[in-house]
Amino acid sequence: MAINRTPVLKRCRQLNLDPSVLGYTGKSKSSSIRQPKRRRKESEYALQLREKQKAKFVYGVLEKQFRGYFKRAKSMPGITGENLMCILESRLDNVVYRLGFAKTRKEARQIVTHGHIQVNGVRTDVPSFRVRPGDLVSVCPKSKELLVIKSALVSNEGVQVPAWLEVDIEKLQGSVISAPQRDQIDFEINEQLIVELYSK
Repeated sequence: MAINRTPVLKRCRQLNLDPSVLGYTGKSKSSSIRQPKRRRKESEYALQLREKQKAKFVYGVLEKQFRGYFKRAKSMPGITGENLMCILESRLDNVVYRLGFAKTRKEARQIVTHGHIQVNGVRTDVPSFRVRPGDLVSVCPKSKELLVIKSALVSNEGVQVPAWLEVDIEKLQGSVISAPQRDQIDFEINEQLIVELYSK
């Protein structure tokens, strides 16, 4: 699998992206985003490409998988760009992060891959698994004492869970109340530019 080894904060600067979107608080010396250098006016293609790169980077998705999500979003009723964002938001690793069981989506992906998460009582180790309304996402009984999860709960204390999810911290589980809506996704991106890019 291709891996982008560019430091996260450097990549954030390149994409003019706030590190908090990824779960990084910016407490370290290198975490502050420098103001991008004044550049010549970007082309329409460059703007479209950057929006796509932002979405891929935030959700940790590679090109082939991202293109597959776009095709699925296009075949669904409704607005393609909004469908795409909701599909990405419904990934299991993102849900684990949104519930506060991990500090970042990358950490959530590792927690899922290592088999510490259940969906409806069944251990699920596929980060791209798409949750649906009515699903119950929980930490496996044997994994509830993991330091990485306990640490995330402390760090995320006071962080609001999206309205389409409901969390029970005591039981380390969360319910998917409804499908995520575009206005419930706190990620500043112009998904219409992605649609235009793939429509060429």
